[in-house]
Amino acid sequence: MTSARSGERKLQILQALAHMLETPRGEKITTAALARRLELSEAALYRHFASKAQMFDGLIEFIETSVFGLINQIAEREENGREQTRAILMMLLNFAERNPGMTRVLTGDALINEDSRLQSRMNQFYDRVELAFRHSLRIAAAQGHSKEEEAPIRAAVLLAFVSGRWQRYAKTGFSISLTGDMAAQAGLLLP
Repeated sequence: MTSARSGERKLQILQALAHMLETPRGEKITTAALARRLELSEAALYRHFASKAQMFDGLIEFIETSVFGLINQIAEREENGREQTRAILMMLLNFAERNPGMTRVLTGDALINEDSRLQSRMNQFYDRVELAFRHSLRIAAAQGHSKEEEAPIRAAVLLAFVSGRWQRYAKTGFSISLTGDMAAQAGLLLP
């Protein structure tokens, strides 16, 4: 099998896993269930991933690459710190809304019975998101929108808000809109 073909199969496996995560009350996610969904043997799964934890690592890598790539794009294109913060906030909610299965990884729900290293990795993800908020809020403070000493506190509040919205989205079976009333909420949260 060529590495291109192997890469395609890995992507199919990760997409199937993400899709299975979209049904939180559905079947238990096991390698056997995943193999059945893909019409493969479990041995075929293990040719691409050494463990289920490695599959979740692949999903987390997708999340990190996507989210931090978008944060970098926002930082490059938006000079206004307040608008940069608003754009990051909206992107995080949009990302979850467009990727419900990934939201269960973001909240840690999908990682509960998995390797604790995966949850540690998601904790680092949260730290990096908070750092991105802090950076854009410091720019906003330098531009006169708020006080610089408020940046770390406001960044923590924004992260808690996003995390809470993700949790609610997952707990309601992805039935609420994360972004529908965001303009009003952002007005209360941002400097």
